[in-house]
Amino acid sequence: MEIDAREKPSLYRLLAGAVVPRPIGWISTRGPERDNLAPYSFFNVATPSPPTLAFSAGDTRDGLKDTARNAVESGAFAHNVVTADLAEAMNATATGDEVDEFERAGLAKAECETVDAPYVADAKVVFECETVETVDFGVSTLVLGRVRYVHIDDAVTTDGKLDTTKLDVVGRMTGSEYTRTRDRFAMERPE
Repeated sequence: MEIDAREKPSLYRLLAGAVVPRPIGWISTRGPERDNLAPYSFFNVATPSPPTLAFSAGDTRDGLKDTARNAVESGAFAHNVVTADLAEAMNATATGDEVDEFERAGLAKAECETVDAPYVADAKVVFECETVETVDFGVSTLVLGRVRYVHIDDAVTTDGKLDTTKLDVVGRMTGSEYTRTRDRFAMERPE
């Protein structure tokens, strides 16, 4: 099969199916009426210095989705790393309903130290971010946030460093499929 992308307005299914696994940006924000928590599979690190994360939120007919709108208006968001023990709760927050997703998923909230946003109290790793830029691109808005503070549960550290073998992260595949980061192998980089 060959696809001429110039002739297709969207390659969502192909991108979501071939670019896998994708990290899940479980983004929490504060809105004027309620707090918000939603997963985004178009998410990643933008640059390590200055430390910056990015998530892409599909736009609605009325403009920005509430997560992106809140991140812009409040100037802040938090990224909660999704681990296997929180996967069901993360899935429960994937709703377009106008509710407090923390309450819907039965999650305890904590307040960020440096930005005006809540975060998932049971998340093993949380990045507090200051919104620094948005880019309207196609049918989505890319939100860039500079990391201002990081919460790391001591249970996922060894000798004062994050130990990824202890962090059972969940990634997004396609459709209703997810993956865990348990199957690992190592390769030495060439010099």
